[in-house]
Amino acid sequence: MSNAEQFRLGVLGSGKGSNFAAIADACAAKKIPADVAVVLADVESAGILELARERNIPAQFIPPGKFRTKLDEDAERAFVIALQEAKVDLIVLAGFMRVLKGEFLRAFEGRIVNVHPSLLPAFPGLEAWRQALDHGVKVAGCTVHFVDASVDSGAIIGQQAVPVLDNDTPESLHARIHSAEHELYPKCVAAIARGEISVAGRRVIWREI
Repeated sequence: MSNAEQFRLGVLGSGKGSNFAAIADACAAKKIPADVAVVLADVESAGILELARERNIPAQFIPPGKFRTKLDEDAERAFVIALQEAKVDLIVLAGFMRVLKGEFLRAFEGRIVNVHPSLLPAFPGLEAWRQALDHGVKVAGCTVHFVDASVDSGAIIGQQAVPVLDNDTPESLHARIHSAEHELYPKCVAAIARGEISVAGRRVIWREI
Protein backbone atom coordinates (compact mmCIF):
# COMPACT_ATOMS: atom_id res chain seq x y z
CA MET A 1 0.00 0.00 0.00
CA SER A 2 1.60 3.25 -1.08
CA ASN A 3 0.12 5.46 1.60
CA ALA A 4 -0.35 4.23 5.14
CA GLU A 5 -3.14 6.76 5.60
CA GLN A 6 -5.22 4.75 3.14
CA PHE A 7 -5.44 1.75 5.52
CA ARG A 8 -9.14 1.30 6.18
CA LEU A 9 -10.86 -0.34 9.13
CA GLY A 10 -14.33 -1.85 9.24
CA VAL A 11 -15.72 -2.20 12.77
CA LEU A 12 -18.47 -4.64 13.81
CA GLY A 13 -20.26 -4.28 17.14
CA SER A 14 -23.37 -5.20 19.07
CA GLY A 15 -23.23 -2.99 22.17
CA LYS A 16 -22.00 0.28 23.67
CA GLY A 17 -18.89 0.51 21.49
CA SER A 18 -16.23 1.58 24.00
CA ASN A 19 -13.49 -0.38 22.24
CA PHE A 20 -14.57 1.16 18.95
CA ALA A 21 -14.36 4.62 20.53
CA ALA A 22 -10.82 3.90 21.78
CA ILE A 23 -9.74 2.81 18.27
CA ALA A 24 -11.54 5.62 16.42
CA ASP A 25 -10.05 8.23 18.76
CA ALA A 26 -6.58 6.71 18.31
CA CYS A 27 -7.06 6.99 14.54
CA ALA A 28 -8.13 10.62 14.89
CA ALA A 29 -5.04 11.30 17.02
CA LYS A 30 -2.82 9.64 14.38
CA LYS A 31 -1.75 6.96 16.87
CA ILE A 32 -3.17 4.44 14.40
CA PRO A 33 -2.25 5.20 10.74
CA ALA A 34 -5.73 4.29 9.52
CA ASP A 35 -9.28 5.53 9.10
CA VAL A 36 -12.47 3.84 10.27
CA ALA A 37 -14.31 3.45 6.98
CA VAL A 38 -17.57 1.95 8.28
CA VAL A 39 -19.24 0.70 11.46
CA LEU A 40 -21.79 -2.11 11.21
CA ALA A 41 -24.04 -3.43 13.97
CA ASP A 42 -26.44 -6.36 14.29
CA VAL A 43 -28.48 -4.52 16.96
CA GLU A 44 -30.48 -1.50 15.80
CA SER A 45 -30.22 0.28 19.15
CA ALA A 46 -26.50 -0.47 19.68
CA GLY A 47 -24.63 2.45 21.19
CA ILE A 48 -21.73 1.88 18.81
CA LEU A 49 -23.85 3.27 15.94
CA GLU A 50 -24.45 6.55 17.79
CA LEU A 51 -20.76 6.82 18.73
CA ALA A 52 -19.87 6.38 15.05
CA ARG A 53 -22.34 9.01 13.90
CA GLU A 54 -21.01 11.47 16.50
CA ARG A 55 -17.61 11.02 14.84
CA ASN A 56 -19.06 11.39 11.31
CA ILE A 57 -18.20 7.78 10.50
CA PRO A 58 -20.64 5.88 8.24
CA ALA A 59 -22.71 3.57 10.45
CA GLN A 60 -25.32 1.00 9.49
CA PHE A 61 -27.58 -1.53 11.19
CA ILE A 62 -27.88 -4.81 9.29
CA PRO A 63 -30.60 -7.21 10.50
CA PRO A 64 -28.86 -10.42 11.66
CA GLY A 65 -31.60 -12.85 10.65
CA LYS A 66 -33.25 -15.67 12.51
CA PHE A 67 -30.35 -17.13 14.53
CA ARG A 68 -29.38 -16.01 18.04
CA THR A 69 -25.61 -16.59 17.99
CA LYS A 70 -24.66 -16.25 14.31
CA LEU A 71 -25.69 -14.38 11.17
CA ASP A 72 -28.01 -16.11 8.72
CA GLU A 73 -26.84 -16.43 5.11
CA ASP A 74 -28.56 -13.28 3.85
CA ALA A 75 -27.25 -11.21 6.75
CA GLU A 76 -23.75 -12.59 6.35
CA ARG A 77 -23.81 -11.68 2.66
CA ALA A 78 -25.04 -8.17 3.49
CA PHE A 79 -22.21 -7.65 5.98
CA VAL A 80 -19.63 -8.91 3.48
CA ILE A 81 -20.95 -6.64 0.72
CA ALA A 82 -21.01 -3.57 3.00
CA LEU A 83 -17.40 -4.20 4.07
CA GLN A 84 -16.22 -4.85 0.52
CA GLU A 85 -17.94 -1.68 -0.72
CA ALA A 86 -16.15 0.27 2.04
CA LYS A 87 -12.85 -1.24 0.76
CA VAL A 88 -11.70 -2.23 4.26
CA ASP A 89 -8.24 -3.66 4.85
CA LEU A 90 -8.93 -4.97 8.36
CA ILE A 91 -12.10 -5.92 10.21
CA VAL A 92 -12.14 -5.07 13.90
CA LEU A 93 -14.68 -6.83 16.11
CA ALA A 94 -15.67 -4.57 19.00
CA GLY A 95 -18.18 -6.41 21.15
CA PHE A 96 -19.73 -8.22 18.19
CA MET A 97 -21.78 -11.00 19.79
CA ARG A 98 -22.14 -13.37 16.84
CA VAL A 99 -19.84 -16.14 15.69
CA LEU A 100 -18.60 -15.52 12.15
CA LYS A 101 -18.86 -18.47 9.77
CA GLY A 102 -17.50 -19.80 6.48
CA GLU A 103 -18.37 -17.26 3.78
CA PHE A 104 -17.44 -14.28 5.95
CA LEU A 105 -14.15 -15.84 7.10
CA ARG A 106 -13.22 -16.81 3.54
CA ALA A 107 -13.96 -13.31 2.23
CA PHE A 108 -11.60 -11.70 4.76
CA GLU A 109 -9.19 -14.49 5.65
CA GLY A 110 -6.41 -13.31 7.94
CA ARG A 111 -7.91 -9.82 8.13
CA ILE A 112 -10.29 -10.09 11.11
CA VAL A 113 -9.26 -9.30 14.69
CA ASN A 114 -11.04 -9.50 18.03
CA VAL A 115 -10.38 -8.65 21.66
CA HIS A 116 -11.31 -11.15 24.38
CA PRO A 117 -11.43 -10.41 28.14
CA SER A 118 -9.05 -13.16 29.28
CA LEU A 119 -5.49 -14.33 28.74
CA LEU A 120 -6.31 -16.88 26.07
CA PRO A 121 -6.29 -19.85 25.76
CA ALA A 122 -7.63 -19.62 29.32
CA PHE A 123 -11.35 -18.91 29.69
CA PRO A 124 -12.72 -18.66 26.16
CA GLY A 125 -16.40 -17.96 25.64
CA LEU A 126 -18.84 -15.78 27.56
CA GLU A 127 -18.14 -13.79 30.75
CA ALA A 128 -14.46 -14.72 30.84
CA TRP A 129 -13.82 -12.35 33.75
CA ARG A 130 -16.37 -14.25 35.84
CA GLN A 131 -14.81 -17.56 34.80
CA ALA A 132 -11.40 -16.26 35.93
CA LEU A 133 -12.72 -15.06 39.29
CA ASP A 134 -14.60 -18.31 39.91
CA HIS A 135 -11.44 -20.29 39.07
CA GLY A 136 -9.39 -18.34 41.58
CA VAL A 137 -6.62 -17.17 39.26
CA LYS A 138 -4.36 -14.36 40.51
CA VAL A 139 -3.83 -12.77 37.07
CA ALA A 140 -6.50 -12.12 34.44
CA GLY A 141 -6.31 -9.85 31.42
CA CYS A 142 -7.22 -9.46 27.77
CA THR A 143 -6.08 -10.84 24.43
CA VAL A 144 -6.20 -9.43 20.90
CA HIS A 145 -6.25 -12.25 18.37
CA PHE A 146 -6.96 -13.06 14.77
CA VAL A 147 -10.36 -14.67 14.16
CA ASP A 148 -10.66 -18.16 12.74
CA ALA A 149 -13.44 -20.73 12.48
CA SER A 150 -13.34 -21.68 16.17
CA VAL A 151 -14.38 -19.50 19.11
CA ASP A 152 -11.59 -17.38 20.63
CA SER A 153 -8.91 -19.65 19.18
CA GLY A 154 -7.07 -17.62 16.50
CA ALA A 155 -3.39 -16.64 16.59
CA ILE A 156 -2.62 -14.28 19.49
CA ILE A 157 -1.44 -10.78 18.53
CA GLY A 158 -1.05 -9.23 21.97
CA GLN A 159 -1.97 -9.69 25.61
CA GLN A 160 -2.16 -7.45 28.68
CA ALA A 161 -2.26 -8.79 32.23
CA VAL A 162 -4.61 -7.48 34.92
CA PRO A 163 -4.07 -8.55 38.54
CA VAL A 164 -7.03 -10.12 40.35
CA LEU A 165 -7.52 -8.43 43.72
CA ASP A 166 -8.77 -10.24 46.82
CA ASN A 167 -11.81 -7.96 47.05
CA ASP A 168 -12.69 -8.10 43.34
CA THR A 169 -16.24 -8.66 42.21
CA PRO A 170 -17.04 -9.77 38.65
CA GLU A 171 -17.99 -6.15 37.91
CA SER A 172 -14.81 -4.56 39.29
CA LEU A 173 -12.55 -7.08 37.55
CA HIS A 174 -14.45 -6.65 34.28
CA ALA A 175 -14.08 -2.87 34.49
CA ARG A 176 -10.28 -3.10 34.89
CA ILE A 177 -9.99 -5.63 32.07
CA HIS A 178 -12.07 -3.30 29.90
CA SER A 179 -9.63 -0.44 30.61
CA ALA A 180 -6.74 -2.71 29.58
CA GLU A 181 -8.56 -3.56 26.35
CA HIS A 182 -8.78 0.15 25.51
CA GLU A 183 -4.97 0.34 25.75
CA LEU A 184 -4.06 -2.95 24.07
CA TYR A 185 -6.50 -3.03 21.15
CA PRO A 186 -5.41 0.27 19.53
CA LYS A 187 -1.73 -0.73 19.89
CA CYS A 188 -2.34 -4.03 18.09
CA VAL A 189 -4.45 -2.45 15.32
CA ALA A 190 -1.74 0.21 14.83
CA ALA A 191 0.94 -2.48 14.47
CA ILE A 192 -1.13 -4.25 11.82
CA ALA A 193 -1.81 -1.00 9.95
CA ARG A 194 1.93 -0.22 9.95
CA GLY A 195 2.80 -3.69 8.66
CA GLU A 196 4.78 -4.44 11.80
CA ILE A 197 3.53 -7.96 12.40
CA SER A 198 3.74 -11.25 10.55
CA VAL A 199 2.20 -14.64 11.25
CA ALA A 200 4.17 -17.90 11.35
CA GLY A 201 1.83 -20.78 12.13
CA ARG A 202 0.21 -19.83 15.42
CA ARG A 203 2.92 -17.31 16.30
CA VAL A 204 2.46 -13.61 15.59
CA ILE A 205 5.85 -11.90 15.25
CA TRP A 206 6.21 -8.17 15.99
CA ARG A 207 8.92 -6.54 13.89
CA GLU A 208 11.36 -4.49 15.92
CA ILE A 209 11.39 -0.85 14.83
